[in-house]
Amino acid sequence: MRLPLIAPADLTEEQKPLYADMKKGIGSDFNAFITIAPEGTTEAGALMGPWNPWLHEPRIGGAIWELTKAMTMEATLPDRVRQVAILVTGAHFDAAYEIYAHIAVAEKDEMDDATLATLVSGSRPAGLSAEEGIGYDVAYALVNGGVLPQPVYALAVSTFGQHGTNELIYLVGLYALVSMTLNGFNVPLPEKD
Repeated sequence: MRLPLIAPADLTEEQKPLYADMKKGIGSDFNAFITIAPEGTTEAGALMGPWNPWLHEPRIGGAIWELTKAMTMEATLPDRVRQVAILVTGAHFDAAYEIYAHIAVAEKDEMDDATLATLVSGSRPAGLSAEEGIGYDVAYALVNGGVLPQPVYALAVSTFGQHGTNELIYLVGLYALVSMTLNGFNVPLPEKD
């Protein structure tokens, strides 16, 4: 880990409102995985995952957090489609915390172990629904570079509508940014008890 966790007592005046907003949002929307350093540690209450690096730069981190909240609170795509796209992105960038976190979310959505294992290995699972397959194809094409191929784009629009397709593209972009944050700052997985 390249940036130390920031215990609540060590937050600056600029960091405090961002910390409070992130902790509130994490508590309500991201409770499938560990996001806060546990009691009994020197950093008890510190935010983990991508939230810690964002706290180190509150102006930039705050903007990324606002985008994250918008993408979560305004989501119209089915949850499983979102998780497929996020896991394809995390697997492409080998972002360990992202993979860990979104496997936990996908398990809450009852995605089976074989599908999850195939997704995080960088392959396309055979048993995806038609919608999940389109989410996979869009995410896979985008993270591998270049213009999203027209047939993939057209299929996304005919399935999810223009708004849903826009959301899917932005979602992949957001989680590419999250992956870069995690990898750039070598954010570790939470320790298991």
